[in-house]
Amino acid sequence: MTSILNADLHCHSVVSDGTLTPEEIAQRASANGVELWALTDHDEIGGQARAAAAAKACGMRYLTGVEISVTFLHQTVHIVGLGFDAENAALVAGLQQTRGGRRERALDMAKDLERVGIHGAFEGALQYASNPNLISRTHFARHLVETGVCKETSEVFRKYLTEGKPGYVEHRWATLKDAVTWITGAGGMAIVAHPARYKFTANEEFALFTEFKGHGGQGVEVVTGSHTAAEYVSYAAVAQDYGLAASRGSDFHSPLESHTELGTLPYLSGTLTPVWELLAARIQ
Repeated sequence: MTSILNADLHCHSVVSDGTLTPEEIAQRASANGVELWALTDHDEIGGQARAAAAAKACGMRYLTGVEISVTFLHQTVHIVGLGFDAENAALVAGLQQTRGGRRERALDMAKDLERVGIHGAFEGALQYASNPNLISRTHFARHLVETGVCKETSEVFRKYLTEGKPGYVEHRWATLKDAVTWITGAGGMAIVAHPARYKFTANEEFALFTEFKGHGGQGVEVVTGSHTAAEYVSYAAVAQDYGLAASRGSDFHSPLESHTELGTLPYLSGTLTPVWELLAARIQ
């Protein structure tokens, strides 16, 4: 396989905070020409068997996937895992532990929103969370749009639920070492997701990638839905500077909310090593 491959290795289903089932996402990806796919729900691998079966039914190749929430330098960073054994005991237990605090955090978020006159937000968000153990800011955002507090989810995140705004509650996630170790211990590859989103200083970003690689991380998302064309170039350079493989994924959540459709991103540069070259033996 080459870098000229329509691979979409980052997206979400109703198993976490997406709005489509694994089967619906598989069909949508296939219709858009995706050849290699991974479902990467947040801190949850309960949809993997369904996703793999749906990929096969649609004629796509498949890699197991997950997106793990990590706290690093007081920020939430996401680490994507690909090509792991979804039945690995340590990975399953680690993800269960990571999910454990989401409900309590959500209750605190709702309490803080009450402070500014927004009542019933927890119950409202819960209506959008098909998995109550994975209730997240995205579910709150959908509720605030549905009830007319904001016009769209992007407005919600400008006014609420982010640091310094009503409804923001910091959560202590897994450590970077935890996430990378769970993934690699299960035979998979750990990848830094959408690195441009974190707004780290140059020194902080150096610390992230240095520690990540030190723990056994091997990849970085270069072409992803939230990156600009200039960021494709800058993170291609990061991949080469740190000797990391490059990944590609839309981070698709919903037809109505996601700015980037499954399978529509530019191809990876031919100068990069695609993650799928290193994961060839794990592709289903």
